[in-house]
Amino acid sequence: MILLKILLYFLVGEGVEDMAIVYALLIVKGKKDYSDVPAKLKEQVRDVLIDMEVADLAAE
Repeated sequence: MILLKILLYFLVGEGVEDMAIVYALLIVKGKKDYSDVPAKLKEQVRDVLIDMEVADLAAE
């Protein structure tokens, strides 16, 4: 439920692209690593992870 609230906050409040949020959530859940993120989305995914206070997950 908390992740859903975070997702909605970013979609409505910040305007971050949907794919960056999806990758960030997959990283938080342990399904993907930051190294799996396409190069063109890495900066946005890093920003989402920082906003979610899990910046340590943005390490390669």
